[in-house]
Amino acid sequence: MTAPLNLKKTARRGTQEMPPRRFCSGANLETCIPDHESSRRRFLRMTMAGTVAGIVTAAGMEFTEPHPVMAQSKLSPDAALQELMDGNARFISGRSNAHEQDVLILKQHTLDKQEPYAAVLACADSRVPVEMVFDQTIGHLFVSRVAGNVVTPEIIASLEYGAAVLGTKVILVIGHANCGAVKATIQAKEVPGQISALFPHIQPAVDQAGPNLEAATKANAKIQAALLREASTVIAGLVKDKKLRVVAGYYDLASGTASLLE
Repeated sequence: MTAPLNLKKTARRGTQEMPPRRFCSGANLETCIPDHESSRRRFLRMTMAGTVAGIVTAAGMEFTEPHPVMAQSKLSPDAALQELMDGNARFISGRSNAHEQDVLILKQHTLDKQEPYAAVLACADSRVPVEMVFDQTIGHLFVSRVAGNVVTPEIIASLEYGAAVLGTKVILVIGHANCGAVKATIQAKEVPGQISALFPHIQPAVDQAGPNLEAATKANAKIQAALLREASTVIAGLVKDKKLRVVAGYYDLASGTASLLE
């Protein structure tokens, strides 16, 4: 991130102070924006001031209605999982389109409520940007993140809220390549602070899969997904009634591919 601009500064020509330049959209002076505003803010303000009815196509002044925001209530658990995987396919192929919906989502119904269709339990690793990986935008995913994507009472409570209150249709527990938390558990070395508090959660996967990092990471994702299904009566009930799916997955850092684990 760039450092914020000093708004007290003014351009000078000789001894006369010059007012900041302004950017204007068309002939509408109400959309003039001071130069000191960030480019993102200029974009949002100019977009919000535009015509709500649609977008101008390259052919001229023809208007088309934007795609409606996908509400999670229209999706079955299977369809919700498929949407996640379709989004990952767009991400891998360089055809991501979630950013095109950002302003539309902001202008619609996310101010007073949220209706995510899927929940994701992911590792806190900075190399796993969940919304980007699955090409989803504001309000689509209910994301919980913790190193090692492990299940704790707090994580269960969060995902229960997502499923029972917000109506998510699928919970994806996703591990990832070269996971530091799993690697540290395998090595079992002394670590600073409370990092070792993660080890007991991950150790069953290491016991099951051995010292192979990828195998242990995949086993951990599957074990944590099973814990969600078994340790939460709320989630277990929704799964039994076929209103929710809980699945495990694995994200490959090199290829960007998210795959489901059987």
